[in-house]
Amino acid sequence: MRDFIAAEDRAVLEGHGLASFEALWALQLEAVDEPNTERGGWSSVYRLELGEAAFYLKRQSNHLTRSLRHPFGEPTFTREFRNIQAYRRLGIPALQAAFFAERRLPGERRAILLTRALDGWQDLDHWLQGWEGVPGPTRQAILRACGELARRLHDAGQMHGCFYPKHIFLKAAGEGFAAQLIDLEKTRPLLFGQRDRIKDLEPLLRRAGAWSEAEVRELLATYLGAAGDLEGWWQRLGARRRHKEAR
Repeated sequence: MRDFIAAEDRAVLEGHGLASFEALWALQLEAVDEPNTERGGWSSVYRLELGEAAFYLKRQSNHLTRSLRHPFGEPTFTREFRNIQAYRRLGIPALQAAFFAERRLPGERRAILLTRALDGWQDLDHWLQGWEGVPGPTRQAILRACGELARRLHDAGQMHGCFYPKHIFLKAAGEGFAAQLIDLEKTRPLLFGQRDRIKDLEPLLRRAGAWSEAEVRELLATYLGAAGDLEGWWQRLGARRRHKEAR
Protein backbone atom coordinates (compact mmCIF):
# COMPACT_ATOMS: atom_id res chain seq x y z
CA MET A 1 0.00 0.00 0.00
CA ARG A 2 1.40 3.40 -0.98
CA ASP A 3 2.11 6.16 1.55
CA PHE A 4 -0.92 8.39 2.09
CA ILE A 5 -1.04 12.10 2.97
CA ALA A 6 -4.41 13.84 3.09
CA ALA A 7 -4.44 16.84 0.75
CA GLU A 8 -5.84 19.11 3.48
CA ASP A 9 -3.04 18.14 5.91
CA ARG A 10 -0.05 18.08 3.57
CA ALA A 11 0.91 21.73 4.04
CA VAL A 12 1.03 21.61 7.84
CA LEU A 13 2.99 18.33 7.84
CA GLU A 14 5.47 19.60 5.25
CA GLY A 15 5.78 22.90 7.11
CA HIS A 16 6.97 21.02 10.21
CA GLY A 17 9.16 18.56 8.30
CA LEU A 18 6.85 15.65 9.15
CA ALA A 19 5.53 14.56 5.76
CA SER A 20 7.41 11.24 5.73
CA PHE A 21 7.34 7.92 7.54
CA GLU A 22 10.91 8.35 8.73
CA ALA A 23 10.30 11.77 10.26
CA LEU A 24 7.15 10.68 12.08
CA TRP A 25 8.77 7.46 13.31
CA ALA A 26 11.76 9.34 14.74
CA LEU A 27 9.64 11.97 16.51
CA GLN A 28 10.15 11.97 20.28
CA LEU A 29 6.78 12.24 22.07
CA GLU A 30 5.20 11.10 25.31
CA ALA A 31 2.69 8.24 24.83
CA VAL A 32 -0.85 9.01 26.00
CA ASP A 33 -1.20 5.52 27.51
CA GLU A 34 0.66 2.25 27.99
CA PRO A 35 1.78 0.47 24.79
CA ASN A 36 -0.47 -2.31 23.53
CA THR A 37 1.55 -5.55 23.43
CA GLU A 38 -1.27 -8.09 23.03
CA ARG A 39 -0.24 -9.31 19.55
CA GLY A 40 3.42 -10.00 20.18
CA GLY A 41 4.64 -6.65 18.92
CA TRP A 42 3.76 -3.21 20.25
CA SER A 43 1.49 -0.29 19.38
CA SER A 44 1.53 3.19 20.95
CA VAL A 45 -0.47 6.41 20.65
CA TYR A 46 0.83 9.97 21.00
CA ARG A 47 -0.76 13.41 20.77
CA LEU A 48 0.88 15.69 18.22
CA GLU A 49 0.17 19.43 18.12
CA LEU A 50 1.40 21.43 15.13
CA GLY A 51 0.36 25.04 15.61
CA GLU A 52 -3.44 25.15 15.53
CA ALA A 53 -3.68 21.60 14.14
CA ALA A 54 -3.83 18.61 16.50
CA PHE A 55 -3.43 14.94 15.65
CA TYR A 56 -3.04 11.53 17.20
CA LEU A 57 0.08 9.72 16.01
CA LYS A 58 -0.10 5.93 16.23
CA ARG A 59 3.03 3.83 15.67
CA GLN A 60 3.38 0.07 15.80
CA SER A 61 5.89 -2.72 15.19
CA ASN A 62 4.94 -6.35 14.46
CA HIS A 63 1.45 -5.65 15.80
CA LEU A 64 -0.40 -7.83 13.30
CA THR A 65 -3.92 -9.08 12.64
CA ARG A 66 -4.58 -12.24 10.66
CA SER A 67 -7.46 -13.06 8.33
CA LEU A 68 -8.28 -15.38 5.43
CA ARG A 69 -7.02 -12.68 3.08
CA HIS A 70 -3.86 -12.12 5.14
CA PRO A 71 -3.07 -15.47 6.84
CA PHE A 72 0.46 -14.33 7.75
CA GLY A 73 -0.86 -11.08 9.18
CA GLU A 74 -0.88 -7.39 8.36
CA PRO A 75 -0.43 -4.36 10.64
CA THR A 76 -3.65 -3.53 12.46
CA PHE A 77 -3.24 0.09 11.32
CA THR A 78 -3.26 -1.04 7.69
CA ARG A 79 -6.66 -2.58 8.21
CA GLU A 80 -7.92 0.43 10.15
CA PHE A 81 -6.70 2.86 7.49
CA ARG A 82 -8.41 0.83 4.78
CA ASN A 83 -11.64 1.01 6.78
CA ILE A 84 -11.28 4.75 7.42
CA GLN A 85 -11.05 5.30 3.68
CA ALA A 86 -14.01 3.00 3.04
CA TYR A 87 -16.14 4.90 5.57
CA ARG A 88 -15.25 8.15 3.86
CA ARG A 89 -16.30 6.80 0.45
CA LEU A 90 -19.54 5.47 1.90
CA GLY A 91 -20.40 8.67 3.75
CA ILE A 92 -20.27 7.14 7.24
CA PRO A 93 -19.14 9.79 9.78
CA ALA A 94 -15.83 8.67 11.29
CA LEU A 95 -12.36 9.84 12.22
CA GLN A 96 -10.16 11.08 9.36
CA ALA A 97 -6.66 9.97 8.42
CA ALA A 98 -3.98 12.59 7.80
CA PHE A 99 -1.10 10.20 7.07
CA PHE A 100 -0.58 6.47 6.69
CA ALA A 101 2.44 4.36 5.71
CA GLU A 102 4.04 1.03 6.52
CA ARG A 103 7.55 -0.34 6.17
CA ARG A 104 9.00 -3.85 5.97
CA LEU A 105 12.36 -4.38 7.65
CA PRO A 106 14.23 -7.64 8.28
CA GLY A 107 12.08 -9.43 10.87
CA GLU A 108 9.89 -6.37 11.46
CA ARG A 109 6.81 -4.69 10.02
CA ARG A 110 6.20 -1.09 11.07
CA ALA A 111 3.17 1.08 10.48
CA ILE A 112 2.13 4.67 11.21
CA LEU A 113 -1.40 6.07 11.24
CA LEU A 114 -1.91 9.78 11.91
CA THR A 115 -5.48 10.91 12.49
CA ARG A 116 -6.99 14.30 13.19
CA ALA A 117 -7.75 14.91 16.85
CA LEU A 118 -11.43 15.12 17.72
CA ASP A 119 -11.04 18.23 19.85
CA GLY A 120 -14.46 19.63 20.74
CA TRP A 121 -16.04 16.16 20.66
CA GLN A 122 -16.88 13.95 23.66
CA ASP A 123 -17.38 10.21 23.61
CA LEU A 124 -20.73 8.77 24.64
CA ASP A 125 -19.12 7.31 27.77
CA HIS A 126 -18.57 10.87 29.00
CA TRP A 127 -22.28 11.63 28.69
CA LEU A 128 -23.37 8.35 30.26
CA GLN A 129 -21.32 8.94 33.41
CA GLY A 130 -23.51 11.93 34.29
CA TRP A 131 -26.65 10.86 32.45
CA GLU A 132 -29.04 11.57 35.33
CA GLY A 133 -28.02 15.23 35.26
CA VAL A 134 -28.35 15.67 31.50
CA PRO A 135 -31.43 17.73 30.53
CA GLY A 136 -34.23 15.82 28.81
CA PRO A 137 -33.95 17.57 25.42
CA THR A 138 -30.19 16.92 25.36
CA ARG A 139 -30.75 13.25 26.16
CA GLN A 140 -33.23 12.95 23.31
CA ALA A 141 -30.85 14.65 20.88
CA ILE A 142 -28.02 12.27 21.86
CA LEU A 143 -30.24 9.20 21.49
CA ARG A 144 -31.38 10.37 18.05
CA ALA A 145 -27.78 11.06 16.99
CA CYS A 146 -26.71 7.55 18.03
CA GLY A 147 -29.67 5.97 16.29
CA GLU A 148 -29.03 7.92 13.10
CA LEU A 149 -25.32 7.00 13.17
CA ALA A 150 -26.15 3.30 13.53
CA ARG A 151 -28.65 3.53 10.67
CA ARG A 152 -26.14 5.24 8.35
CA LEU A 153 -23.52 2.63 9.22
CA HIS A 154 -25.77 -0.33 8.52
CA ASP A 155 -27.52 1.19 5.52
CA ALA A 156 -24.04 1.56 3.99
CA GLY A 157 -23.56 -2.19 4.40
CA GLN A 158 -20.98 -2.03 7.20
CA MET A 159 -20.77 -3.60 10.66
CA HIS A 160 -18.53 -1.74 13.12
CA GLY A 161 -17.72 -4.71 15.32
CA CYS A 162 -17.03 -2.60 18.44
CA PHE A 163 -20.07 -0.34 18.54
CA TYR A 164 -19.40 0.75 22.14
CA PRO A 165 -20.03 4.08 23.93
CA LYS A 166 -16.28 4.85 24.00
CA HIS A 167 -16.16 4.61 20.20
CA ILE A 168 -19.07 7.01 19.50
CA PHE A 169 -18.06 10.69 19.58
CA LEU A 170 -20.61 13.48 19.85
CA LYS A 171 -20.63 17.24 19.38
CA ALA A 172 -23.47 19.73 19.71
CA ALA A 173 -24.64 20.91 16.29
CA GLY A 174 -27.51 23.35 16.10
CA GLU A 175 -30.41 21.96 18.09
CA GLY A 176 -29.05 18.41 17.93
CA PHE A 177 -25.80 16.48 17.95
CA ALA A 178 -23.40 15.26 15.30
CA ALA A 179 -21.99 11.76 15.86
CA GLN A 180 -19.07 9.84 14.41
CA LEU A 181 -17.14 6.62 14.99
CA ILE A 182 -13.56 5.78 15.89
CA ASP A 183 -11.67 2.47 16.19
CA LEU A 184 -12.55 0.90 12.84
CA GLU A 185 -10.14 -2.04 13.01
CA LYS A 186 -12.87 -4.68 13.34
CA THR A 187 -15.22 -3.24 10.73
CA ARG A 188 -16.45 -5.73 8.12
CA PRO A 189 -19.25 -5.91 5.55
CA LEU A 190 -22.74 -6.50 6.90
CA LEU A 191 -23.10 -10.06 5.61
CA PHE A 192 -25.95 -11.58 7.60
CA GLY A 193 -28.63 -8.91 7.55
CA GLN A 194 -30.58 -8.47 10.74
CA ARG A 195 -28.37 -10.92 12.65
CA ASP A 196 -25.31 -8.71 12.12
CA ARG A 197 -27.28 -5.57 12.91
CA ILE A 198 -28.43 -7.05 16.22
CA LYS A 199 -24.87 -8.23 16.93
CA ASP A 200 -23.59 -4.67 16.39
CA LEU A 201 -26.28 -2.85 18.38
CA GLU A 202 -26.60 -5.09 21.41
CA PRO A 203 -23.16 -4.31 22.96
CA LEU A 204 -23.96 -0.58 22.85
CA LEU A 205 -27.26 -1.04 24.65
CA ARG A 206 -25.72 -3.44 27.20
CA ARG A 207 -22.94 -0.96 28.03
CA ALA A 208 -25.27 2.04 28.16
CA GLY A 209 -26.80 0.90 31.43
CA ALA A 210 -27.85 4.44 32.33
CA TRP A 211 -30.50 4.40 29.60
CA SER A 212 -34.05 3.55 30.57
CA GLU A 213 -36.20 1.20 28.49
CA ALA A 214 -38.04 4.20 27.07
CA GLU A 215 -34.73 5.77 26.00
CA VAL A 216 -33.50 2.59 24.32
CA ARG A 217 -36.81 2.38 22.48
CA GLU A 218 -36.36 5.99 21.36
CA LEU A 219 -32.94 5.18 19.91
CA LEU A 220 -34.37 2.10 18.18
CA ALA A 221 -37.26 4.12 16.75
CA THR A 222 -34.76 6.53 15.19
CA TYR A 223 -32.67 3.63 13.88
CA LEU A 224 -35.60 1.74 12.38
CA GLY A 225 -37.70 4.62 11.06
CA ALA A 226 -41.48 4.72 10.92
CA ALA A 227 -41.84 1.35 9.17
CA GLY A 228 -39.63 -0.59 11.59
CA ASP A 229 -40.83 -3.47 13.79
CA LEU A 230 -39.82 -1.86 17.08
CA GLU A 231 -41.30 -4.55 19.30
CA GLY A 232 -39.68 -7.37 17.33
CA TRP A 233 -36.26 -5.70 17.51
CA TRP A 234 -36.70 -5.04 21.23
CA GLN A 235 -37.38 -8.73 21.82
CA ARG A 236 -34.45 -9.94 19.70
CA LEU A 237 -32.01 -7.50 21.31
CA GLY A 238 -33.19 -8.59 24.74
CA ALA A 239 -32.72 -12.24 23.85
CA ARG A 240 -29.15 -11.64 22.68
CA ARG A 241 -28.36 -9.63 25.80
CA ARG A 242 -29.63 -12.42 28.06
CA HIS A 243 -27.57 -14.93 26.09
CA LYS A 244 -24.40 -12.83 26.44
CA GLU A 245 -24.93 -12.20 30.15
CA ALA A 246 -25.51 -15.92 30.82
CA ARG A 247 -22.16 -16.93 29.28
